[in-house]
Amino acid sequence: MALETYHAKRDFKRTPEPHGGKRASTARDSNALSFVIQKHDATRLHYDFRLEMDGVLKSWAVTRGPSLNPDDKRLAVHVEDHPLDYGDFEGIIPKGEYGGGTVIVWDRGTWAPHGDMRKAYKKGHMEFDLDGDKLKGRWHLVRMHGKPGETRENWLLIKAEDEEARAKGDILKLRPESAKTGRKIEEVAKNPDAAWHSRPKGTDSSEAGKGRTTSSDPKSRATKTKPRQWPDGAVKAGLPDFVEPALAKLKPKPPVGDGWVHEIKFDGYRLQIRIDHGKVTMLTRTGLDWTERFGEVLARAFSELPVQSALIDGEVVVERDNGASDFSALQSDLSEGHKDRFVFYGFDLLHLDGHDMREVSLLSRKALLETLLAPDNPTLRYSSHFTEKGSLVLDHACGLGLEGVISKRGDSNYSSGRSGEWVKSKCSKRQEFVIGGFVPSTATKNAIGSLAMGYYKGGKLHYVGRVGTGFSVSTAKMLHDRLSQDRQAKTAFEDTLSAEARRGLVHVKPRLVADVEFQAWSADGNLRHAAFRGLREDKAAGDVMRETEKGKADPAPQSNVALTHPDRIYWPDQGVTKQGLADYYAQVWRFMEPFVVNRPLALLRCPDGIAGRQRFFQKHAWKGMNAHIEEISDPKDRGGEKLLRIADFDGLVALVQSAVLEVHPWGATTASFEKPDMITMDLDPADDVAWAEVIAAAHELKQRLEAAGLAAFVKTSGGKGLHVVTPLKPKAGWVQAKAFAKALADGMTKDQPDKYLATATKAKRNGKIFIDYLRNGRGNTAVAAYSTRARPGAAVSMPLDWSELTEEIGPAYFTVDNTPSRMNSLASDPWADFFHAAAPLEKRK
Repeated sequence: MALETYHAKRDFKRTPEPHGGKRASTARDSNALSFVIQKHDATRLHYDFRLEMDGVLKSWAVTRGPSLNPDDKRLAVHVEDHPLDYGDFEGIIPKGEYGGGTVIVWDRGTWAPHGDMRKAYKKGHMEFDLDGDKLKGRWHLVRMHGKPGETRENWLLIKAEDEEARAKGDILKLRPESAKTGRKIEEVAKNPDAAWHSRPKGTDSSEAGKGRTTSSDPKSRATKTKPRQWPDGAVKAGLPDFVEPALAKLKPKPPVGDGWVHEIKFDGYRLQIRIDHGKVTMLTRTGLDWTERFGEVLARAFSELPVQSALIDGEVVVERDNGASDFSALQSDLSEGHKDRFVFYGFDLLHLDGHDMREVSLLSRKALLETLLAPDNPTLRYSSHFTEKGSLVLDHACGLGLEGVISKRGDSNYSSGRSGEWVKSKCSKRQEFVIGGFVPSTATKNAIGSLAMGYYKGGKLHYVGRVGTGFSVSTAKMLHDRLSQDRQAKTAFEDTLSAEARRGLVHVKPRLVADVEFQAWSADGNLRHAAFRGLREDKAAGDVMRETEKGKADPAPQSNVALTHPDRIYWPDQGVTKQGLADYYAQVWRFMEPFVVNRPLALLRCPDGIAGRQRFFQKHAWKGMNAHIEEISDPKDRGGEKLLRIADFDGLVALVQSAVLEVHPWGATTASFEKPDMITMDLDPADDVAWAEVIAAAHELKQRLEAAGLAAFVKTSGGKGLHVVTPLKPKAGWVQAKAFAKALADGMTKDQPDKYLATATKAKRNGKIFIDYLRNGRGNTAVAAYSTRARPGAAVSMPLDWSELTEEIGPAYFTVDNTPSRMNSLASDPWADFFHAAAPLEKRK
């Protein structure tokens, strides 16, 4: 790019931005190259990242700003070159002008490229060192391959693994001030020409603006806490013992209007934190004191906040590796006494330092709360909110398999109970139910196999069915111990139970409340495909009612295959049972069917689950195999062992009954054995390859396939990488399909040998992605779309839209637990047009 574009977009009679003169680099060392990052509050807040090169500042708009965490791959949109003297610009671009808004010099310093910077820039992968006031160490800029017709050039800004990298803490929140003047962007917006000195001489800039101390002494906290300007509505008052919490009303969709803000709905325990001169009390939503249950680590973190007294509303969670909160894991930690993984998200402030905050507007309360919770604290975090359209926030949350969103009026006071100013919208059906009985496990001694559930209406407990999955081994044993103490002779349910519902049922006093996720209400008022998520010991059984009075019958298919030992646990840590796996497949069957029926199959069987020693990778029949798993002859080997296939949902459930945890089909149907109808390219990265590189490789494959006149679809592998899959008209044979796949892999390897390789030699794989084309030969297989993987986490191979291929979703992000929520929330199936997009594999010279 040249400065002509920069000049064409600006009227320098109206904007104070520099025109661009003869001024040289702004680097302090005249032999060094300068860089600058400008925080720019325009239509949307972003950070402009600029590197000096060839007499101009090459520029990228980083929408979410740089991160010191190497796992964060930040989108950087390449924009026009800027003049070198733009690196000093700080001020206001007038409204109505290009880029109108406030700008500060957030960071500046020098940069040093690794190798030839011009070649790296042209190639699309720049590696360099930064030496700035805030950012230091090694970094990467990686260009992504754009979609057809896309005009903007997208790159990724990535922090390399070195001593400057940080997994925790947000440098943007820790250091919001200008590196040039020390001002924050809000202060520049109010008075761009004012002189400003934000730090006294001798103050360490790394501590500036934090407003907090790690001392637990109340006097020390008081002297180091800055005087506050109290917002409208704050009233002097004593610290309450407890405040009845505000509760959300359940609605199918978030409310519409500019006055609403939206927060992610956490999957944990609601807690009210009472801090009184260093003494911390953690209270449940019913006022129970659970301080000891959550342990010293959390209590100590609260005691170190820069407050004399406070009442904070929030939620304590345990997070999975993918960052999503997991109530089952929280429940397990509480049951087993583990207290080192708790994270508290604060979302409201009811009292602070002798002031009742309940009459203050929500946004003002949250703004004050945010100043108390340091962004680098790994234990106490601030719950941010979104001002975008609520339906968009919900769609995004559901697409990521999260629980839902909470919408709140930004100008509302804090009102106890369900006032209607808080609204919850869920991605799946989920609520509390009362346990009225249990069936002992047939697979594990002294453990429950399923729970009989109900809810109260008119003071009577009404039966809603059984829940038979979601229990880890330890949870199943814990529930058996607790429920055995509450055995009673007669039923607690008002309804007359059927013979099937009564079979094996042990009646108990209805004392315990369980959190249950389910797919739908059946026509007769029972739960369909329900999973246990944990006990709710903070809620009384008598308060449990059905949250929604209307529901539709479950559209999922029914099977005629009987499951023996349905409570056998296949994934111990996730509590996924044989019944739970069958329920999962029932929910995704309509999407999965064309990729597994009437295809030769290779199967991974784990009779004792993933923790057992027995693992069989089978392509042929075994003793006692269910009749719904068909044997078929191989046309090229009619005298050999027969192959396997399924023809319908009963066949898939038969695989579940046989402990098949992975389904690997051929890329051809049994109607056209010798002519494949798809090609699967498996991108298998070495352990030291960044996820952004795998995404870039997938886009590279897509580009090459489309250039060849073929369509490209993408799915996670459920393991380490990605699968790029191409539908074919079944005209070419296996030899031609494999040769084409090999040519793709060889071409990428030849063009970028430092990134890719097409051979499976492990010794050469460091830092590279193996492009596995070998799955496309006759008799070779790849894991099916939506199939589970026999690995910890119960991950599945998930089809994605190309727009979903971001750093938020890793190769094993989607699981048996969160996939149904995702599929139910999608406006359309991302692979709906898979076979319609098929094209013949033309002969190539």
